[in-house]
Formats: sequence, structure tokens, C-alpha cells
Amino acid sequence: MRLDANELYLFNNGVNAYAYRALGCHRFSSENGDVHRFAVYAPNAKSVSVVGDFNSWDRDNAVMGRCGSTGVWEAFLYGVHRLDRYKFAILAENGEWLYKADPFAFYSQLRPDTASVVYELDGYDWSDAEYMSRRAHNDVHSSPMSIYEVHLGSWRHGKTYLELADELVDYVRDLGYTHIELLPVCEHPLDDSWGYQVTGFFSITSRYGTPHDFMYFIDKCHAAGIGVIVDWVGAHFTRDAHGLRMFDGSCVFENPDWRRSEQKQWGTLLFDYGRSEVKSFLISSVMFLFKEFHIDGIRADAVSCMLYHDFARKDGEWIPNVYGGRENLEAIAFLKELASTKNRECRDAILIAEESTSFPKVTGRVEEGGLGFDFKWDMGYMNDTLSYMSLDSIYRRYHHDKLTFSMCYAFSEHFVLAFSHDEVVHGKHTLIGRMCGSYYDEFAQLRLLYMYQYTHPGKKLVFMGQEFGQFAEWDFRKSLDWNLLDYESHRRMLEFSKALNAFYAGESTLYELDDGWDGFKWVSVDDAENSIIAYIRRSYTGREVLCVMNFTPVRRENYPISIGRKASFKRLFSSDEERFGGQAAFDGTTCGCVSLGCFEGAVFDIIE
Repeated sequence: MRLDANELYLFNNGVNAYAYRALGCHRFSSENGDVHRFAVYAPNAKSVSVVGDFNSWDRDNAVMGRCGSTGVWEAFLYGVHRLDRYKFAILAENGEWLYKADPFAFYSQLRPDTASVVYELDGYDWSDAEYMSRRAHNDVHSSPMSIYEVHLGSWRHGKTYLELADELVDYVRDLGYTHIELLPVCEHPLDDSWGYQVTGFFSITSRYGTPHDFMYFIDKCHAAGIGVIVDWVGAHFTRDAHGLRMFDGSCVFENPDWRRSEQKQWGTLLFDYGRSEVKSFLISSVMFLFKEFHIDGIRADAVSCMLYHDFARKDGEWIPNVYGGRENLEAIAFLKELASTKNRECRDAILIAEESTSFPKVTGRVEEGGLGFDFKWDMGYMNDTLSYMSLDSIYRRYHHDKLTFSMCYAFSEHFVLAFSHDEVVHGKHTLIGRMCGSYYDEFAQLRLLYMYQYTHPGKKLVFMGQEFGQFAEWDFRKSLDWNLLDYESHRRMLEFSKALNAFYAGESTLYELDDGWDGFKWVSVDDAENSIIAYIRRSYTGREVLCVMNFTPVRRENYPISIGRKASFKRLFSSDEERFGGQAAFDGTTCGCVSLGCFEGAVFDIIE
């Protein structure tokens, strides 16, 4: 029942991957009934008490004791019940009393209230053993991955985890996406942060239900064959009084020098990765999601902010590392330790980095000097492609390199091609809203954009609402514009998204060899005048398909294609099919050439 000395030793040395099993609030059975152990790390506190519903919030009622020199305090209380609210009352060195939420709490009050809530995670009967077994034997790099990114509060506003387990899961399964990626689900005080400013790193947000409700949601996803990826914020935390900032009156989670701790761009504080207990805290928060909630992967947010001391800072606002450089050496070491821990404890889960710089080997093996992530978002592809698609087609010939440059580095990392939530807010317009031309042309170009994304090497991600062509920017305060599906163009756009996912999942050439030139070959790379590109995708078995993209509103009949041998081409899938709102003017098999409609992307079988 008492805290294990080995667990505390590992925690103090930065290698406890399951610190949440020791610290926080845990129930035990005894001869006198249930007893709850409370434990908190507050190394510089003069005194710590547990206050809550069970003792009338009296800080003299449950004074905690020190666990030697570990910096951890513990107390054992009877009469504590499930869903009781509590905090830690901490007496700082300056004599000030601080009332802090439990950093390891499993459940929290709904904002604007800030107390932790007594909650045990046991008792859920998982039914995903078969899914988890399949996951353990799956090679994610050679498998199809199409991700539907979701903000739970605004997919359909007001829905709970239990309701989403039916409605959202059925929707995603019907459309054929392989994964759902959730914007952060850990507790956060401000809706406007979309979950990226966290106070409860072990507390699933109470906005949509209980932790067990969230387990049910994930279980239902797995029953439908859908993987779940969760956005995880390991770079920074909020300044809220009940949170981690100056936790015991001193800098416990952040660096005491403001030039290492202040993230002015977001109004938050940065974690100090040089502190062993911080490393244990953050690694445990990832393992918590993997082990307790069966999460299939995390996408680490703002990795660039973690890697560089000068990220979003001016001269004089940051301190170089010991060698005079800008790299955050402690953060780099931490990320490698995170990846190594994941590979040791939960190898079949995946780590994805949102990293926007040219930092080398983000997805390289730790043993070979890499950071150890499984995938990295390809921000260069996203920026270049959307910049190109935003141009009037008459000017695209002058920017052809924006289409082709991504292949200069496509195999330097394992990439996810992400058109995420960040691209449909803050005046950027939605994806369809970026397109020039007529109403018809906007839909045709959105379909073309997705054809290019799905045939380009790399895994795929699309943010909710973009699958049916929502025109209005995302607003987290309300539901998606589902009423648009009353209109034929949007219904057909949704049908295209569904068909594209099915075609992608069934066409091994588009995913098996995503990470090398053995799976890709340029056929037409420099036809800037016609704004056309063509390339071959290849599978393990040697099967090949031809992918051709026409980025102009000009029909191209009998466009010559040379693949180095005599061949005919038969259209397998096209963005211009009538069922999707296109014109489908061409069909049949052609020899040595293809015909393309306006703004058409097509995949052809190669017949020799």
C-alpha cells in the first residue's frame, strides 16, 4: 500500500514509464474498508495536505508525510468515495498556500471548475483482443493509412463519448478511413485552445463523459477496425493557477530562467526536459494513453518547439545550449527516450511528429541517431501543394516546382501528408475555399487535390468537413455544416471521398512501397506548360499503375505517355467520374497515350 521505493527511485531518475500507478489517488482494500492513497511530487513545499469533499476542504485534516528525500508526499485516507472532489493544499517556502489539482488525476471537474475527481480506471471489460492481436502483427509503413482528423466537440456539437461511439464510428467506417485522429482529449480549461493547453495530462476531458465512456468509444472504433490516434502535448502547459506552473511555489515542471520557460507566442510555459521527474511524468502520460486506453498512436504536437531553444523567440529571449547552439539537447534526449520506451513497452503503437523544420532523422531509428518517431507530418508538401492549388490555373505553369519538389525529399523520412485543422482556420479558408474558378471548378479541383494526395507517397490525413467540401472555416463552437449534404455537389463530394478511400485501400501500389524509389517512378515531371504530372506507383509484387494529374481546366486528348516500353492504359479510377460530379468524357483502353478531362486526376492500369 505504501509507495514502493523502487518506483520512486525510477521516478526521480527519469525512467519510470508508469509513474501514474504510484502518484495520484489510488484505492486499496484493507481490514477497515477501502483506503485511498494520495501521493504528489512537491519537492520544495514546506507542508502538503489533501483537501476535498471528504474532509470539508480542511487543510489541517489530512496532512501528508514526506517520502524521504524523494520530493514525494503521501497520505492514506478512509471515507473517500468515487467522484469526490479534491486538491492538494501546498504551503510554499514564502508562506503562501497554493491549491493545486492533482497532476496525476484520472478525472477532473468540468470547466470552469478546477478540482480533481476521485476515479479508478479498473472495471472496464475490453472486447478488442482480436483487433489488438492484428495490430501487433501489422507493418504500418507498408499498410494503407488514411486518417480522419476530428475535434470531438464540433463534429456534431453536444455529443458525448457514448453517442460518438455510434455516430462518428459508423460515419468513419462507412467512408473507409483507417484511423481517427482526435485533437487533444486530456483535460484543458479553455475551449478556445482546442485542447492544446493542458492541465490534466492523465485526465480524459470531462466535456464528453467519463474515462470509461472514452474507453467504450475506443473499443467501438476497434470493433469497426478503426485505429485511434490522439494528439499529445509534451511541449508546454498552461499558466492556470490550479495547474503545473510554480507547482509548490517553485519551478517544478518549468525552468526557473524565463528564457527557457516562457512561450510568449502561446502564453504558456515550456517543460524542462533536464529534470528527471519531468521526463518520467511525460513518458508516463504517453504510456497511460497506450496502456489504459488502448490508443493506437499519438501525434506529438509542436515538436519543433521542443527541439529548438529559439523557436518563436527573438534574440535575447533564449539561451544557447552548452555548445552554443540552438538545439535543445535535453529535449532531443527525452524524445529518444520516449521512443525507446514505446518500442520496449508497446512496440506496435505509433509515434507521429508534427515537426516543421529540416531537423534530421525525426523518423530515424534511435540506435542510428534518429529521434525514433514512426511518422512525421510533411509540412513542406502541405504548404507547397496548397499554395499551388490556390493559384489561378493560368499561373500554375510558372510554379510547377511546387508540385514536384516534394519528391526531392519524399524518402528522407516516413511521412504523413496532412491537410489538418490548422489549414482551415484563421483566415486561411477551407480546402475548397482556396480553389479559383467556378463553383463546378472548385469541386473538381478539390477532388484533384485528394487524388494527388492519395497517389503521392506517404500516409494521408484530412480534417473533418473537408471530405464533403465545407466552404466555411472550422468553428469549434458549433457543428460542421451538415446541411450542405442537402446539395448534390456536396453529396457527390462525400461519395468521392468514400470511393477514393476504398480504391486506395484496395490498390497495394499506393501504399506498400511508400518509402523508396522502388515504389515510385516519374513519367512526366517537367511539363509545366500543360501543368501535368505523371508517375508510376509500384507494389511488392511488381504490379504498376500510372497516375496522371491535369491541373488545368483544359481537356487533354491523346496526351503522350512514355514508360520506357510499349504499353496501353486503362482508366481504373478518376476524379472526373459522373458519380462524383465530373464529366467522364473518356473511357476505354489507349495505347501510348491517355486522355484527361478538366482538372482530372486518374489512375490507369498498365497493360503490356
